[in-house]
Amino acid sequence: MALFSPPRKPSSPLASMRGDHAGVRVPDFDAAVAWYTEKLDFRLTATTEAVGLKWGFLAPPDDDDFQIEIAAGPGAVDRPGAGEIEASLGQRGWHHLCLKVDSIEDTLAELGRRGVTIVAGPLEYEPIRRRGGFFADPWGNLIEIIQDA
Repeated sequence: MALFSPPRKPSSPLASMRGDHAGVRVPDFDAAVAWYTEKLDFRLTATTEAVGLKWGFLAPPDDDDFQIEIAAGPGAVDRPGAGEIEASLGQRGWHHLCLKVDSIEDTLAELGRRGVTIVAGPLEYEPIRRRGGFFADPWGNLIEIIQDA
Protein backbone atom coordinates (compact mmCIF):
# COMPACT_ATOMS: atom_id res chain seq x y z
CA MET A 1 0.00 0.00 0.00
CA ALA A 2 1.42 3.38 -1.01
CA LEU A 3 2.07 5.86 1.77
CA PHE A 4 2.10 8.89 -0.46
CA SER A 5 -0.46 10.67 -2.58
CA PRO A 6 -0.45 11.80 -5.32
CA PRO A 7 1.26 8.88 -7.04
CA ARG A 8 4.75 9.06 -8.52
CA LYS A 9 5.24 11.25 -11.59
CA PRO A 10 7.81 9.51 -13.79
CA SER A 11 6.94 11.86 -16.66
CA SER A 12 8.06 14.92 -14.69
CA PRO A 13 11.11 16.71 -16.11
CA LEU A 14 12.49 16.52 -12.55
CA ALA A 15 11.82 12.79 -12.09
CA SER A 16 15.52 11.94 -11.82
CA MET A 17 15.85 13.71 -8.41
CA ARG A 18 17.01 11.40 -5.60
CA GLY A 19 18.50 11.92 -2.17
CA ASP A 20 22.30 11.96 -2.40
CA HIS A 21 23.72 13.54 0.74
CA ALA A 22 23.01 15.86 3.64
CA GLY A 23 25.62 18.34 4.83
CA VAL A 24 26.42 19.00 8.46
CA ARG A 25 28.78 21.57 9.98
CA VAL A 26 31.05 20.36 12.78
CA PRO A 27 33.97 22.02 14.59
CA ASP A 28 36.43 19.09 14.49
CA PHE A 29 36.95 16.91 11.40
CA ASP A 30 38.82 14.05 13.07
CA ALA A 31 36.36 13.87 15.97
CA ALA A 32 33.41 13.82 13.56
CA VAL A 33 34.92 11.10 11.38
CA ALA A 34 35.71 9.06 14.49
CA TRP A 35 32.18 9.46 15.86
CA TYR A 36 30.34 8.61 12.63
CA THR A 37 32.62 5.65 11.85
CA GLU A 38 32.80 4.22 15.39
CA LYS A 39 29.26 4.88 16.60
CA LEU A 40 27.32 4.40 13.34
CA ASP A 41 29.74 2.19 11.35
CA PHE A 42 29.69 4.74 8.51
CA ARG A 43 32.49 4.58 5.93
CA LEU A 44 34.65 7.58 5.01
CA THR A 45 34.49 7.64 1.20
CA ALA A 46 36.25 10.90 0.30
CA THR A 47 37.91 13.98 1.76
CA THR A 48 38.87 17.37 0.38
CA GLU A 49 39.66 20.91 1.49
CA ALA A 50 37.93 24.04 0.20
CA VAL A 51 36.96 27.51 1.42
CA GLY A 52 39.03 27.07 4.57
CA LEU A 53 37.21 23.93 5.67
CA LYS A 54 37.97 20.22 5.58
CA TRP A 55 35.21 18.15 3.99
CA GLY A 56 34.44 14.46 4.31
CA PHE A 57 31.80 12.16 2.90
CA LEU A 58 30.51 9.31 5.05
CA ALA A 59 28.26 6.52 3.75
CA PRO A 60 26.10 4.20 5.87
CA PRO A 61 27.45 0.66 6.43
CA ASP A 62 25.53 -0.94 3.54
CA ASP A 63 24.32 1.96 1.37
CA ASP A 64 26.26 3.58 -1.45
CA ASP A 65 23.39 5.84 -2.53
CA PHE A 66 23.36 8.32 0.38
CA GLN A 67 26.08 10.07 2.35
CA ILE A 68 26.54 12.58 5.14
CA GLU A 69 28.88 15.39 4.12
CA ILE A 70 30.79 16.92 7.03
CA ALA A 71 32.34 20.37 6.82
CA ALA A 72 34.82 21.06 9.62
CA GLY A 73 36.97 23.92 10.77
CA PRO A 74 37.02 26.95 13.00
CA GLY A 75 34.05 29.28 13.29
CA ALA A 76 31.24 26.77 13.82
CA VAL A 77 28.81 28.15 16.40
CA ASP A 78 26.26 26.24 18.43
CA ARG A 79 22.58 26.60 17.59
CA PRO A 80 20.11 27.18 20.41
CA GLY A 81 18.33 23.95 21.30
CA ALA A 82 20.82 21.74 19.48
CA GLY A 83 20.13 18.10 20.28
CA GLU A 84 16.64 18.83 21.64
CA ILE A 85 13.65 18.11 19.44
CA GLU A 86 11.11 20.60 20.81
CA ALA A 87 13.59 23.45 21.39
CA SER A 88 15.01 23.06 17.89
CA LEU A 89 11.60 23.17 16.17
CA GLY A 90 11.52 26.95 16.59
CA GLN A 91 14.56 27.42 14.35
CA ARG A 92 14.51 28.05 10.62
CA GLY A 93 16.28 25.68 8.30
CA TRP A 94 16.80 21.95 8.22
CA HIS A 95 15.79 20.25 11.43
CA HIS A 96 17.17 16.72 11.07
CA LEU A 97 18.05 14.02 8.61
CA CYS A 98 16.34 10.64 8.64
CA LEU A 99 17.71 7.16 8.02
CA LYS A 100 15.53 4.10 7.42
CA VAL A 101 16.18 1.02 9.59
CA ASP A 102 14.73 -2.48 9.90
CA SER A 103 14.00 -2.25 13.65
CA ILE A 104 13.65 0.87 15.81
CA GLU A 105 14.08 -1.09 19.05
CA ASP A 106 17.19 -2.97 17.91
CA THR A 107 18.80 0.15 16.45
CA LEU A 108 18.10 2.33 19.49
CA ALA A 109 19.41 -0.41 21.79
CA GLU A 110 22.62 -0.78 19.78
CA LEU A 111 23.15 2.98 19.63
CA GLY A 112 22.63 3.16 23.39
CA ARG A 113 25.21 0.39 23.92
CA ARG A 114 27.64 2.45 21.85
CA GLY A 115 27.13 5.52 24.04
CA VAL A 116 25.10 7.53 21.52
CA THR A 117 22.76 10.17 22.98
CA ILE A 118 19.20 8.93 22.43
CA VAL A 119 16.87 11.93 22.25
CA ALA A 120 13.49 10.20 21.76
CA GLY A 121 11.94 6.90 20.87
CA PRO A 122 10.52 4.59 20.07
CA LEU A 123 7.81 6.84 18.66
CA GLU A 124 4.62 5.81 16.86
CA TYR A 125 3.69 7.81 13.73
CA GLU A 126 0.28 6.25 13.11
CA PRO A 127 -0.92 8.64 10.37
CA ILE A 128 1.99 7.59 8.13
CA ARG A 129 2.21 3.99 9.41
CA ARG A 130 5.80 4.32 10.62
CA ARG A 131 7.78 4.14 13.84
CA GLY A 132 10.73 6.33 14.70
CA GLY A 133 13.30 7.63 17.11
CA PHE A 134 15.89 10.39 17.36
CA PHE A 135 19.51 10.55 18.43
CA ALA A 136 22.12 13.30 18.32
CA ASP A 137 25.75 13.48 17.36
CA PRO A 138 28.15 15.16 19.85
CA TRP A 139 27.41 18.58 18.30
CA GLY A 140 23.64 18.32 18.73
CA ASN A 141 22.81 17.49 15.11
CA LEU A 142 19.60 15.46 15.18
CA ILE A 143 19.30 12.21 13.26
CA GLU A 144 15.98 10.42 13.03
CA ILE A 145 15.61 6.73 12.37
CA ILE A 146 12.40 5.39 10.89
CA GLN A 147 10.87 1.97 10.31
CA ASP A 148 7.82 1.03 8.27
CA ALA A 149 5.17 -0.26 10.71
